[in-house]
Amino acid sequence: MTIPDSGSMMDNESLCLPCTPQQEARVVKDLMDKAESTFKEGDLFFVVSARWFKKWQKYVGEETGEYELQEVPLDKNAFTLTKATGERPGPIDNTDIIINEDGRDGGDLQLRRTLTERSDYVLVPQVVWEKLHGWYKGGPALPRQMISVGIQKALSVEVYPLALKLIDSRDKSEIVIHISRKASLTKLYEQVAALKRVDIEKLHIWDYFNDRKQTALANSNQPLEESNLQMDQSIFIEFQLDGSIPSRSGMDSTGNQLALISMEPPRSTITIAGGPSVSNGYGPDYSSSLYQGSTFGSVSIDMEDARDSVRTASHRDRGLAGLQNLGNTCFMNSALQCLVHTPPLVDYFLQDYTDEINKQNPLGMHGELAIAFGELLRKLWSSGRTAVAPRAFKGKLARFAPQFSGYNQHDSQELLAFLLDGLHEDLNRVKQKPYIETKDSDGRPDEEVANEFWSYHKARNDSIVVDVCQGQYKSTLVCPDCSKVSITFDPFMYLSLPLPSTTTRSMTITVFYGDGSSLPMPFTVNVSKYGYYKDLFQALATACCLESDETLILAEVYDYKIYRYFDNGELLHSIKDDECIVAYRLSKKQAELPLLEICHRYLENVKLSERKRFLTPLVTYLEDAKTGAGIELAVTRVLGPLKRKTFSSSKSESIKVNGSVLEESTSDCQMEVGDRSGDKDSDETELSFHLCITDDRGMSCKPISKDSVIKPGKIVKVILDWTDKDHESYDASYLKDLPMVHKPGLTVKKTKQESISLFSCLDAFLKEEPLGPDDMWYCPGCKEHRQATKKLDLWKLPDIIVFHLKRFSYSRFLKNKIDTFVNFPIHNLDLSKYVKSIDPSGGSSVYELYAISNHYGGLGGGHYSAYAKLVEEDRWYHFDDSHVTPVSEGDIRTSAAYLLFYQRVKTNNTPMGESSGVHEDF
Repeated sequence: MTIPDSGSMMDNESLCLPCTPQQEARVVKDLMDKAESTFKEGDLFFVVSARWFKKWQKYVGEETGEYELQEVPLDKNAFTLTKATGERPGPIDNTDIIINEDGRDGGDLQLRRTLTERSDYVLVPQVVWEKLHGWYKGGPALPRQMISVGIQKALSVEVYPLALKLIDSRDKSEIVIHISRKASLTKLYEQVAALKRVDIEKLHIWDYFNDRKQTALANSNQPLEESNLQMDQSIFIEFQLDGSIPSRSGMDSTGNQLALISMEPPRSTITIAGGPSVSNGYGPDYSSSLYQGSTFGSVSIDMEDARDSVRTASHRDRGLAGLQNLGNTCFMNSALQCLVHTPPLVDYFLQDYTDEINKQNPLGMHGELAIAFGELLRKLWSSGRTAVAPRAFKGKLARFAPQFSGYNQHDSQELLAFLLDGLHEDLNRVKQKPYIETKDSDGRPDEEVANEFWSYHKARNDSIVVDVCQGQYKSTLVCPDCSKVSITFDPFMYLSLPLPSTTTRSMTITVFYGDGSSLPMPFTVNVSKYGYYKDLFQALATACCLESDETLILAEVYDYKIYRYFDNGELLHSIKDDECIVAYRLSKKQAELPLLEICHRYLENVKLSERKRFLTPLVTYLEDAKTGAGIELAVTRVLGPLKRKTFSSSKSESIKVNGSVLEESTSDCQMEVGDRSGDKDSDETELSFHLCITDDRGMSCKPISKDSVIKPGKIVKVILDWTDKDHESYDASYLKDLPMVHKPGLTVKKTKQESISLFSCLDAFLKEEPLGPDDMWYCPGCKEHRQATKKLDLWKLPDIIVFHLKRFSYSRFLKNKIDTFVNFPIHNLDLSKYVKSIDPSGGSSVYELYAISNHYGGLGGGHYSAYAKLVEEDRWYHFDDSHVTPVSEGDIRTSAAYLLFYQRVKTNNTPMGESSGVHEDF
């Protein structure tokens, strides 16, 4: 039942009569449902401490936990009601997530900068905040506005508004103000004028980045997000005195002042592919004049002067400019330094590429990303050792990829993937992409199929990025049922390599036979410490000789109950050594039937009839899941191996069975102890076991009989109450003392950090493996989705190849970083043994390393830097944001390596199939 958000609830509040926990939960859920259907730009959300919110969730009976909170901010489905178990929380307390602004900006309270959504705070709509505040009071209130970001106008809550340090020219006093990046410059003028108590007409504001006047900010409707202002930077205010106006330059054709007026003279005459010359990356919007006519406006194109400017720069300082950190932008700086030190891209962006800008491509960014990148590259190659602030580039990035907006840490590989794809689409020489329907290989020669797929790809994709950065791999899928083989040839821009960590762990798992065919047996297997559930499954399947038509259901047992079943994407790192893990062995057909989960209890106190859980739960299948008789049959079957067998007779003979001497009865009164068919007094409707059916949480317990009607479900849960007669009939010791995953004991002293090679990572990437159950392949032969096996092979290598070492892994329960050292060659990386084709152009398969993107530290933070080689100098440098220092070649191989950039070695006389070098000894 839905409790309306109406006057009755308000009356309770006015009378200080609190709602019940269930009422609170339902009211909030209804408000969330209503707010979610009407979200729009400008709506207010409120930041609430996750610490307080979890207490409220527990009080009203919502599921809590770190991973459940992932859905709390905007998802109505987060409000899953359970039995209320917590105490009523006190007033809302947000003090743990705010900082004291010392009265700045009128005492405006701000969030701590290191907070993470869901784990530190949650976002609730205004109506939910008002309801919670009405019930609990407290605070302080932390309202935040929903804004639209990017060209797609995606809605997002602006948790951290723009913070600007306001410097007064009269007394050099400083004060921090906060304003939405979506606000206009006029709004900024109004806020500053009110704060300084002056007329807007007498106020003049300057962009004061790096503590120097950069650009005059005119009073206009231009949004702040387009003005290149950065978080925590300074703005400088001047006041009109005695009718004088601070000197400005720059008028448009109508005599009006431009919104942004550059005051710093340009350092060089380099233009952006025929666009306006922009100083330091904070000039006018490129689109204002770039695309006026087919000749890209009336601005002269002098790319030869641009190249001369780079050539005449100090030879020692070329390419040695750092990038300023604009607030957690080290990930961007690291990826950019690797790209701007890629020789083919340097050559390309220093020449006139005007004709290749594709402003009509709907998949591109109207050429603006390519222009911004080209301008940034030229600045970095012509500014000597002076660090460059990539403000204009970051602004373009935030516009076209809002996931990188704001000031949170991101992944350099994700940025690299976006940049390469974005640059490709902006520079795609194909203006109208043709529709092409691919054909199946149908047994044709691989060379023919590969060339056909590559020609299809080039017909739609043709750019400098395709020329130098894209290769081709062969993908082979085989149907496990009809053996249909499907071969495709797909392009790649980088290779994401898994790390087959040599750090293993020993895990003991007890296997139970769900069909009751054998006694339980523990198995100890070795798996990768950072592996997945599927790795444990495969190791255990090998250890217990699992047949091809069988499967294993893995679960964690806690407090004599099944605590959870494992998902395919589960990380083994989430399994602790002191936990108990079991596997239930069933045929694949049996596993598709409804399952029966059996827990056990015994009578602890006869007088009070108190029962307590014990023994390991069992799982079996149900052929008849609708009646109590079907459940009894399944219980009898799965307990079969535990039967105690005795024989009695008046006359017997000695026989040998499997080497053991048994007495064979010749009497007709022979009966197994476990057989209850001799109970003449038993009711035909009663079960031979005391069984109760229970719910998912084990809270209810309803006795069942043979003719009980059972509600069908994927898993039916029952409790078996053991009697003295059951103990006489069955040996329960096999279900006791479940071993832990790993029993603590003597540990071997570590002597040296283990490492793996780049080649072992490549082998792991290219090895044949079955597709996951969530990635099924539609077999054209079976006309069904199948869990096919997939095999990758390299077919065509690009001039520039990027290896992404997959150090970060994620699951529902855990995030993890693998710090294993990967030993990679610097010289003579020979990939010839991995390439399954012969390059008709005679291209080499040997590569030289020229750049590395490094990540130091853990998840959710850490720091990025880059190593890059100046090819002309044959010398390596460390690019750490603004700081650039030389580094020896012997020091660039570290466990922080994340992205590896290699360039093909050019050879003139290399025979087909041979390389010009050998593997580096590493």
